[in-house]
Amino acid sequence: MVGDGRRRAGKPLRAAQDEAGVPPGIWTGRGLAAVGLAPGEEVTERQAELLLGEGRHPDADRIEAELLAQGVSPGKARRATVLGRPVEHNRSPETEDAKERSPWLAMDLVFRAQSTAQVSWALMDDEHRGVLELCQDIARDRALGWLEESVAEIRWGSGGKHRAPVKDGLIFAVFRHYESRAGKPLLHDHAVLSIRARRPDGTWGNVSAASLLDNIVAAGTLYTLVFMEEVSARLGWAWEPREVTPGRRPVMEIAGIDQRLINWQSTRRQQIADAGPLLVADYEAKHGHAPGERAAYALDRQAADRTRPCKPAAKRSLSQLRGAWRESAVAAFGAEVVSRLAERARAAAAAVWARVRPVVDVALAAVDVVAVVYVMRGAFSYRHLLAEARRHLTYTLRGQPHLPGLDEAIVQTAIGGYTRPVGRGRMMTADLSVLHPRENGDQAAVRSLAPARSWSRYDRARLASAASTSIAASCGSAAANSPAASASSAWTARR
Repeated sequence: MVGDGRRRAGKPLRAAQDEAGVPPGIWTGRGLAAVGLAPGEEVTERQAELLLGEGRHPDADRIEAELLAQGVSPGKARRATVLGRPVEHNRSPETEDAKERSPWLAMDLVFRAQSTAQVSWALMDDEHRGVLELCQDIARDRALGWLEESVAEIRWGSGGKHRAPVKDGLIFAVFRHYESRAGKPLLHDHAVLSIRARRPDGTWGNVSAASLLDNIVAAGTLYTLVFMEEVSARLGWAWEPREVTPGRRPVMEIAGIDQRLINWQSTRRQQIADAGPLLVADYEAKHGHAPGERAAYALDRQAADRTRPCKPAAKRSLSQLRGAWRESAVAAFGAEVVSRLAERARAAAAAVWARVRPVVDVALAAVDVVAVVYVMRGAFSYRHLLAEARRHLTYTLRGQPHLPGLDEAIVQTAIGGYTRPVGRGRMMTADLSVLHPRENGDQAAVRSLAPARSWSRYDRARLASAASTSIAASCGSAAANSPAASASSAWTARR
């Protein structure tokens, strides 16, 4: 609420936010009406304390006072303000000493754009800054809305045997921050989700944590896809893939932004990279071999923790921050590099559209998605395909708009034409006989879908995708005449 900083005891929240250089939080979500709040209303300290800290109605003080005035006992008056299970009842019945468990009342979802968007927001004029902040608002709200409408469910009964979509929607408190721990520009939003929601019968309970956590990646890819489209539509910029870490997924960045400015903004990434070799050497000395992909990821997280600095103590307003960032960039790279950022982004976009024609073929997109997810995961579910379909659209369209539902159409085509169920049908895997019909049996297809182990898993996935889509394109696909493919053709015609 105060920019990840500390607030002196007794200092009012709004004064602390002004001192920290961050705006007050705002409420959002369809669930607000159930507790008498409105979208865009400022988050007060007492509201946050009650709802996010105690699981109670954000206007509990007034409700409790009215009930006490009516002669209701203090215990019943307080219980009337509790949404769902009281925090003080959060005890485990499985042990005699009734060991307390830590109550879980909220989840922090963080939305941040790519480095080139951060550079543009920090160094360009106020008009561009305002547009980029609007794009951030729209993309964040689209991702939160998708979680609210398509993912969130509430469970009740023994072992959570009953489940249903939330009755009124979810409640989020959104807090905007402006800088990274290294003091560099980092426009990002913390959307703090209250897990309290209403069941179909109107009673309160907890949103399923598992359903939300399982779909976090799909929500993140939707945020990125929408942010890119909004930026391109409003500013005319294009996006290009940029390799950040060899063997990992590329990052879609705004075309034409100087690489030196990306490095200037990504100070934390360099700090983590500098700490990595020592951790890798320790790992090799202990285990006798280089870390694999999973171990390397864990070492990256360890390096991030070890190099994690405190947020800057001296806070400044956004205008002061932007002035200091601009002075720093001009001193390092010259005034021309900074002043011509928007001009170069527009020129680079024209060059991108001159050589790239963004067309989505649903059938081939489905093949690509299945091949990549299969090599990355083996067995997978709908959400894994959906996240990859949204990545496919970001890589293919480069900021151009897509028809609503095109990501889901790709997934449905993939499931219907290129997968088969595994286990009890809760998961699926690639149908290799369809993906690679030229191969003599599944084992040959497996070999073609799993190149040399010395490659990273993502590199293997991209090679498998290239092979599979090449075969599908040359053989023709049964899915080419599907409704999803027709939707893709309609989209292409509109473009």
